[in-house]
Amino acid sequence: MSKYLHRSKKRYAMLHRKKVHTLKRVSRHPAFTVPLLTAGSLMLLTVAAILAFNGGSPRLQQIDSHIVIITHDHKEQTLPTRAATVEDALKRANVTLNTGDVVEPDSSTQIVTDNFRINVYRAVPVTIVDGETKSFAYSAATTPRSIVQQAGIQVYPEDSLSLLPTDNFLTEGSIGERVVINRATPVNVNIYGAPVVMRTHATTVGSLMDARGLKLQPSDSLEPAASTPITANLQIFIIRKGTTIVTETQPVPHVTQTVEDDSLSFGTTAVRQQGSDGSKLVTYQVQLQNGKEISRKEIQEVVTTPAVNGIIARGKAVQIPADKQAVMAQAGISQNDYKYVDYIASREGGWCPTKIQGTHDCPPYMNPADVPPYNGYGIFQATPGSKMASAGSDWATNAVTQIRWATGYAVARYGSWEGAYNYWYAHHNW
Repeated sequence: MSKYLHRSKKRYAMLHRKKVHTLKRVSRHPAFTVPLLTAGSLMLLTVAAILAFNGGSPRLQQIDSHIVIITHDHKEQTLPTRAATVEDALKRANVTLNTGDVVEPDSSTQIVTDNFRINVYRAVPVTIVDGETKSFAYSAATTPRSIVQQAGIQVYPEDSLSLLPTDNFLTEGSIGERVVINRATPVNVNIYGAPVVMRTHATTVGSLMDARGLKLQPSDSLEPAASTPITANLQIFIIRKGTTIVTETQPVPHVTQTVEDDSLSFGTTAVRQQGSDGSKLVTYQVQLQNGKEISRKEIQEVVTTPAVNGIIARGKAVQIPADKQAVMAQAGISQNDYKYVDYIASREGGWCPTKIQGTHDCPPYMNPADVPPYNGYGIFQATPGSKMASAGSDWATNAVTQIRWATGYAVARYGSWEGAYNYWYAHHNW
């Protein structure tokens, strides 16, 4: 037995010497050692990040610090910032705005997510041709109407605007692009006693009537005749005798067109063209009895001022940090829903599992007994926070548990994470 023990000790000593010799040899070859150490360090950093989101220590980052991507002057600048708004971020990055420059999203937009995109479009020289008048401006607006409005020139919905290149500097007297305004002619139309101002590109009274959908009934008369040429401030009367007429002015809502833009962060918006409502005149034939109205019949409807449609760009670029993706994956979130979860989490609790409503810090740990019962709490600001106990006993600090609870809430109330996002986008709460 003693002989067997002696052999075992001897074999152990030989193996130990071989391991020591191997370590010494590896240490003399940093080309092998450095990658090994680097991989180990990255693994430790990843574990630390997961612990941070699970309520551990250290924290991933300060709750008010984000990465922003600023595109300006033909370059892209990526930097961390504690700026709360787009305007503040540009100031901290020393990006100066000049007259006519356009910033998307709007300067007042709050920065609440990482990889937040800010685009600065520099103004270029534009010549505005308004009849015999030429003016020069600098603008980065994307539509002719927006360019003219940015330059402070009033245009009406009926005016037509064209954006044209300058083909010949000598003959056209301009450089860059030209906005050509084709003004509509104002005329005064009296419809059954109700005066309205219309603007038109029609050439005769009859073509104006056709363009606006004005139709004469057998008992109506038109002054002047339909063949009369349109001139500025022409007086036009549509008259009906022997009938009680009532007119009402009603709004014509404008339509807002939404375009998807991958140069903007998901969920952010930028106004490309401001919309405005129009108006219409509705005429009724009224039946009276003993001086009181007993019925009315619509006989005419005409749009007096067309609506101007708005254009809004909505961001679709998604760049979610890997640590947040790892937490969502652990909570069972589909990759298709990452953007919706991140959007709501960033705006509710700033991805802080211990965030108390009304505070600005993100404490590394919170005792469940100390969580206020009447304040929103956690990543999704559950009120009270204790309702998240249905998803796990570690609800007060564990990001994964909180996301699992929020998934149940989102599906039960909105049908899906996408439905929850659409509601938050429209109402700024959920």
